[in-house]
Amino acid sequence: MIMKKMNSTLLIGSIALVLAACGNEPASPNPQQLSPQAQEQKGASAGATTTSFQSLFQNSVFLGDSITEGMSFHDVLDEGNVLAGAGKTAEFALKDIDELSRRNPKHIFIQLGSDDILWPTDNPKEYSLKNYAKLIGLIKEKLPQADITLLTVTPVTSEAERQEPRYGKINEYNQGLKELAGKEHVGFIDLSPIFSNGSDLYDSDGIHFKPEYYTRLLDLLKDQVK
Repeated sequence: MIMKKMNSTLLIGSIALVLAACGNEPASPNPQQLSPQAQEQKGASAGATTTSFQSLFQNSVFLGDSITEGMSFHDVLDEGNVLAGAGKTAEFALKDIDELSRRNPKHIFIQLGSDDILWPTDNPKEYSLKNYAKLIGLIKEKLPQADITLLTVTPVTSEAERQEPRYGKINEYNQGLKELAGKEHVGFIDLSPIFSNGSDLYDSDGIHFKPEYYTRLLDLLKDQVK
């Protein structure tokens, strides 16, 4: 998965991060064709959006794996608002409780499972959700005033699923996650609306995402922190 700090031992081989730009429509100028003034205005607009999100989510922490880590990797949120890493599972995230407590956020968004479903055990879903429940319990104990929201595992492209068939379990895992959220009385957000318009949000591996995905994600979540 995204290699910012270390290679994930759960995936076969290493996945190179390629920040390729989306293909432009024929009638639309590419960035090289924009006038300097237009490029400056476009950059200012993107910067304003990022600044707005950083302010809005300043009391939040996103806990997760390398997909979540993309928020700070792409500078959409500050590193202090992201507690994530490549290969992280619900079990591994249990070790982050002390650091999470130190940051003392008002809102905690958890997005784990993309690595969990690849875990080499007889029932990865059952194993993961058991540790997910432990994680929620510890957060409630250490940060009783914090709001906890679970985010669904994001889909992968058909090519990525062809290469790794276990990604075909994502919908089943997300259903289990929804049931867990209900049982633990925490928030639950289905991220599928982000992908409903068919935009090309994926990076070259079909698993991770370009910066646009993260701005859409935060736009979807902004009402949770108001």
